[in-house]
Amino acid sequence: MSFRVSVVISTFNRLPLLQELLDALGRQTLSPDRFEVLVVDDGSREPAAPVLAQRKDAYPLTVLTQANAGAAAARHAGIMKATGDVVVITDDDMLVPPDFLAEHLAAHDAGHTLVLGQIAADQTLGEKPLFERFHAEQLAKFVARYREKPTAVRGVMVCTGNVSFRRADYLAVGGFDRSLSRSEDRELGVRLQEAGAKLYFAEKARTTNRSDHTDLSVWMRRNYNYGVYDSRIHHKHPDQLDADPWHFLFLVNPVSRGLLLAAVAAPPVGKLLSRAAYKAAETVDKARSLHPAFERVAIAGATLTYGLEYFRGVREEAGSLGNALRDLGSHGWKAFTSKR
Repeated sequence: MSFRVSVVISTFNRLPLLQELLDALGRQTLSPDRFEVLVVDDGSREPAAPVLAQRKDAYPLTVLTQANAGAAAARHAGIMKATGDVVVITDDDMLVPPDFLAEHLAAHDAGHTLVLGQIAADQTLGEKPLFERFHAEQLAKFVARYREKPTAVRGVMVCTGNVSFRRADYLAVGGFDRSLSRSEDRELGVRLQEAGAKLYFAEKARTTNRSDHTDLSVWMRRNYNYGVYDSRIHHKHPDQLDADPWHFLFLVNPVSRGLLLAAVAAPPVGKLLSRAAYKAAETVDKARSLHPAFERVAIAGATLTYGLEYFRGVREEAGSLGNALRDLGSHGWKAFTSKR
C-alpha cells in the first residue's frame, strides 16, 4: 500500500520525546489513511523497536533499527523504505500541531516541491542554556526573512528539523550525502535546487523545538564541524556562492571579522578566544533579568563564539593558512564578478 505522505524520523536516545511526537502525529487533521510514519533508530542505548511495538496508532508505523551511522544514513534508510509521494522529515525532539502534515501537503498541492516549515522555540526557552537561545534567535531571523517572500528560500537553508520534498526528486539527485556528518541537509537542498526544485517557506507548517542539549563542549564541537563540512560542500558545489563558508564572513559585524580571521590564522588562539567569548557572554547573561539588553549582548557573544569555532573548522579543512586565504580570495572574486 502506498500513501500520499511518509513521515521519516531519525531517533537517537530520545524515546520519551519521540513518543510524544508520535502521539502528536496521531492527532493530525490529515486522515491517518493518507500518511505513514517511519522511525529509524540510529543505535540508541535503549532500543526503540520493542517499546514502539506496543503502540496502537491509527496510522501505519514502521520502525527500523541500524547500528549508529548518523542521522543522514538513518533518514536515507527511512526514505528508501517509504512509499509516500511526499516525504516529511522532522526531528525526534520536535512537537507538531494538528495541521502540520496538512500544511506541508497544501504547499505541495500548490506546486512547491521543496518546502521548509517553521521551527519555533518552546515555552521553556528561557530556562535553556545560552547556546540554545542563540540557536532559537537564528531560527527566528529565518522566519522574519522569509515571511514576506516565502519563495525566496535557497537550498542552503534546508533544515531536516522541518522539511518536505517529493520522494522521486530525492531519489533522482541521489539522496543525502552520507559521508557528511554535518550540513547534509544543506547539501541536499543545494542539489535539489540545482535540479529545479520549487522552494517555499510554509510558516504554518510549524514544529516546536524541544531540544534537550545541555553540553557546551558538544555545541562547540558541532560548530567546528559545521565549518569543516560546509567547506567540503563548497568544494563539491563551487558555483554556489551562498554555500561557501566564506560567505558568512561578510554577513557578520565588521568588528568581528578580524577575530574570525584570527581563528583562521591561528586556530589555537581562536579556540581560546571562543571560550573566553562564551564565558563573558554567560557572565552578561546572568544579568538578563535586569534588562533585555543584557540578553542581546549575551547572544551576540554566543554568536561570536559560534563564528570562531566555525572558522577554526574552515581552517582545518583548508589544511593550511595559504589554502584558506586562497579560498577567501576566490570567494571574494566570485562575489565581485557575480554583481557585475
